[in-house]
Amino acid sequence: MAISDMRRQYSMGTLTNKALTDNPLDLFKQWLDEAIAADIPDPTAMTVATVDASGQPSQRIVLLKELTAEGFVFYTNFGSRKAQDLAGNAQVSLHFPWFFMERQISVRGRAEKLPATHNAAYFFSRPLDSQLAAYASRQSQPIENKEALLARFAQLKQQYKEGELPAPEFWGGFLVKPSQIEFWQGGKDRLHDRFEYSLDDEHGWNAQRLMP
Repeated sequence: MAISDMRRQYSMGTLTNKALTDNPLDLFKQWLDEAIAADIPDPTAMTVATVDASGQPSQRIVLLKELTAEGFVFYTNFGSRKAQDLAGNAQVSLHFPWFFMERQISVRGRAEKLPATHNAAYFFSRPLDSQLAAYASRQSQPIENKEALLARFAQLKQQYKEGELPAPEFWGGFLVKPSQIEFWQGGKDRLHDRFEYSLDDEHGWNAQRLMP
């Protein structure tokens, strides 16, 4: 079958005005809870899109680690490509691809670094091997082979087998404060339901239906 002939109907649900909430973060939380309950693979996985100094966009998948009243939290090495992009341009886009539920959510906003105390609290809540991996990997930097990375990890594991790692200054979280959130529900005959929330500093969140 040719790629151009691959298609299917979307018929798992609809999104109506009645289902909307005043604050889109409440609707996001509802959809996230439903994705988790449906046991779909990696329900907290999201694409993070950034733009570098030359205007070149980059995308990668990370895990949402916290949803607050202000927005979406993820963590990374501050030497990573995404962190370097955000240092020069805080505008960011997130995308949640819940294909198994015929849903997706797109977010536009600005990313802000979280305080060091917040970063440390989360870092030390992670399994020890995950902490060690954060120290072993200078994220996005070239390395000669996988064996060198594994050797670095093993060395750190031996070094800290009886002691706690220090809180890393090179690693931490970003809070993405949304200014626009779009909810997409697949529809029959490609007549999808799309609602876009936009934040107005004076009037708060406003929602409008978009054509598919």
